[in-house]
Amino acid sequence: MASIKIVNGPWRLIWPSSLWTRACEAAVRSVAFSPDGKTVASGSDDKTIRMWDTQTGAPIGEPLQGHDDLVWTVAFSPDGKRLASGSLDKTIRIWDAQTGALIGEPLRDHEDYVWAVAFSPGGNRLASASRDKTIRMWDAQTGAPIGEPLQGHDNSVWTVVFSPDGKTVASGSGDKTIRMWDAQTGAAVGEPLRGHNSNVCTVIFSPDGKRLASGSSDKTMRMWDAQTGAAVSEPLRGHDREVCSVGFSPDGKTLVSGSRDMTIRMWDARTGAPIGEPLQDHDESVWTVAFSPDGKRLVSGSEDKTIRMWDAQTRAPIGEPLRAHEHSVRAATFSPDGKTLISGTRDKTIRMWDARTGPPIGEPLRGHHDYVLAITFSPDGKRLATGSRDRTIRMWDAQAGVLLGEPLRGHNDWVNAVAFSPDGKTLVSGSDDKTIRMWNAQTGAPIGDPLRGHDDRVFAFAFSPDGKTLVSGSRDRIIMTWNVQTGKLVGKPLRGDSSSVALVASNCSVGTEGPLQDDSFPPSSPQSEISTIGSSESMPSLKNLFQTSPQSISLTSQGPWIVHSNRRILWLPHEYLLDATDILMSNGTLAISNKQDIFIIDLSGIRELLP
Repeated sequence: MASIKIVNGPWRLIWPSSLWTRACEAAVRSVAFSPDGKTVASGSDDKTIRMWDTQTGAPIGEPLQGHDDLVWTVAFSPDGKRLASGSLDKTIRIWDAQTGALIGEPLRDHEDYVWAVAFSPGGNRLASASRDKTIRMWDAQTGAPIGEPLQGHDNSVWTVVFSPDGKTVASGSGDKTIRMWDAQTGAAVGEPLRGHNSNVCTVIFSPDGKRLASGSSDKTMRMWDAQTGAAVSEPLRGHDREVCSVGFSPDGKTLVSGSRDMTIRMWDARTGAPIGEPLQDHDESVWTVAFSPDGKRLVSGSEDKTIRMWDAQTRAPIGEPLRAHEHSVRAATFSPDGKTLISGTRDKTIRMWDARTGPPIGEPLRGHHDYVLAITFSPDGKRLATGSRDRTIRMWDAQAGVLLGEPLRGHNDWVNAVAFSPDGKTLVSGSDDKTIRMWNAQTGAPIGDPLRGHDDRVFAFAFSPDGKTLVSGSRDRIIMTWNVQTGKLVGKPLRGDSSSVALVASNCSVGTEGPLQDDSFPPSSPQSEISTIGSSESMPSLKNLFQTSPQSISLTSQGPWIVHSNRRILWLPHEYLLDATDILMSNGTLAISNKQDIFIIDLSGIRELLP
């Protein structure tokens, strides 16, 4: 059943930050228990992997950093000593699960996003699935590829899993099929398993290896005989949206599923009957679910930025959700001694954390009246400076957490960046008002006139080690060098970046004028909601929808970007552009067609930015 969907939202030139949360805040895409059940690893949109103590819920150590894009999948090795992660940066990385250190170089042979990784039961091999339509096998010790890619799917491969005996690999794809492969030779085993009507998002073997469970965008789960490939029951129905993840209990008697309908459901794996009511505490899509090794607990990860633990018997939540902030984190930095982490957020507060153990230190620092966008320590670690959308800079005693003096006022727009000079005597700030301001860090008094020269918002800057020179970066794609004593420009501006220059912040935005470089997400994007206004068995042509409009423009996409004449004009969440077959724009209205839906998006609020 195809449908036409309207995407509604407050589209503005300065977009609201709601879809910043889609791109840059910590939506949880994947969770995995360690084999001993003591640790949960999570992969997130913030490009990091985090480790959590399952007994206390406390974070373990620092986030694992190395990926250049969101982390879609994580998996422990059978002995629990290593962790593998796959990312939209097209790489797989292997980590020491005890120390968090990277092991070797990233595995780079995939040509597109890596959606899934899985260790073999013996831990000597790793399988990965990608949007490039292939499965690849790797030596888990050396990272070397094993043989040629496994090819046969006609669309993105969303999921891959080993059978319990390690002899078979199963994969699920956007081509609506499940395929079985000989893990040693890479040869296809039998015919593809057909039955789903949309993307196969997840597959898993039962613990005894005799059955296979799959979840799909068609809102159903199916059970298959792993030997014959025959369906062994009717589809399991109950979810109202895509089934993103499924998992068997260790005894094989229970199946759990997570969906974009925000619920978790439990099923009798033998009969397919639902067990109790759905678990409904998440506020957004449930991307990932898993049983603990002893089968007593469940863990789930969601777009709502939380990880939740559940009692598998009573289905009651265990403790509080694991989270860092109630809103997206816009700025974070370590103290000079590395013992404290400071973060600023959309909830207008600054929080201090013990960087070694993870717990928060004291109460949130309150004073700003809007999002905290920038944060920095003085070189001696005794003071903290913060910048906000409320157009002010505030100074804090980093030990006591109290405000020092009055807010520093002077900017006429958001304060995006703050930095202390190396001697700690001067503070600089950069703003959407296109200026840089210098302040006496002791008294808060402004020093001289604002530094003017940039033609767009100032995102970031850096002092030279001797403190005599300041370098600034802006959305105008220019780097400027300033004499700190005189406030004068030094030499000519440096030009040539094809996108905004943001030395310490994301640099992409709607209306980026440069040629295509990468698939980076923008720092802010529109809030949206979708409602279905019609459906049919066959998808109408976009050209038919716009046949009366001579102003129609045909567009293409690259990653999450709408592209016109080799220039990015608009970022959208990836689900709108997944498998897009046709993109047209007419008089401020954008239409995107894929195999199932047409999305109609009103862009009249940013019409001046469009071709």
